[in-house]
Amino acid sequence: MSTDRTRIDVAPAAASMVVGQLRYGELLLGAHTPYKWRKLTGWEELPEQDSGNVPRPAAHGAYLGRLLSQTRTVGLDEMIVRASADELGDVVGQLGAATGLVDDELPLLVHIDTRGPLLVWARVVRRTIPVERGYSVGTVTEAALEWEATDPRRYAPAVQCAETGLPEPCLPWHTDPADGSPRGAPASTGDLVACNFGRAPTHPVVEFVGPVDTPRLTNVTTGAVLEYDVILDAGEQLTVDTFDGSATLAGGESLLHAASVACWPEAAFTLAPGENVLTFRAAPDAPADPRAAAVLRWRSAHW
Repeated sequence: MSTDRTRIDVAPAAASMVVGQLRYGELLLGAHTPYKWRKLTGWEELPEQDSGNVPRPAAHGAYLGRLLSQTRTVGLDEMIVRASADELGDVVGQLGAATGLVDDELPLLVHIDTRGPLLVWARVVRRTIPVERGYSVGTVTEAALEWEATDPRRYAPAVQCAETGLPEPCLPWHTDPADGSPRGAPASTGDLVACNFGRAPTHPVVEFVGPVDTPRLTNVTTGAVLEYDVILDAGEQLTVDTFDGSATLAGGESLLHAASVACWPEAAFTLAPGENVLTFRAAPDAPADPRAAAVLRWRSAHW
């Protein structure tokens, strides 16, 4: 079962970190811990890519295709674990317990400079803890950890959120003295702006809240559309996780089959780097109920 990672709050953990630290789940590594490190690999590098280029059959070069990133491998090498001889067993035991094999990826926060921590979801695939002469006096050298992140993007820890209702008529708040006509501002324009402060596209989680007939969200910036031939009752919620490619009601029922012919594949709906202008609409002849809403949650993404 997929997990909505935008609901997992790692911001407090990130805020408590200092330069030179990593946090994997609840395990803190680096500065001010018994687990020092000298070398971090795979973090600032671009992951390997699969190229969609196709060789030209009768000319030099190739037809330009997409570059799709592979998984990101993060390595922490030349680690030194140091404690008193009496405490080293507990310290090594805590490291082993926190870096065992797991089925689900955990948040890995890395804080290496003044830009602040960035986040990937990863799991440990290699752990080396040499037991040599120094072990008996409380020192382990040349230890190493390696993580694999199936999503290679690095994310800002803070989750951003934006919400809008369906477009509504202007609500009068005063009368124009010239002609007696009402003047005012719309209660909702049905539009919103979502900012991705990174340089990689990011997948939002979209929630459509009823009552609404045929909810439709369009990213005007990219042209991508989410639209479902469904009538949501008051308070009923359709959650679209664009990273997992799922569309489910609150009770767990999948509504992927209700996607309209205009709907893009859910995984193709992303927020581009920078500002994204989005519009929330319903069936043209349906009334705009003020309780209807489209809610987006996302993290800014970096390569």
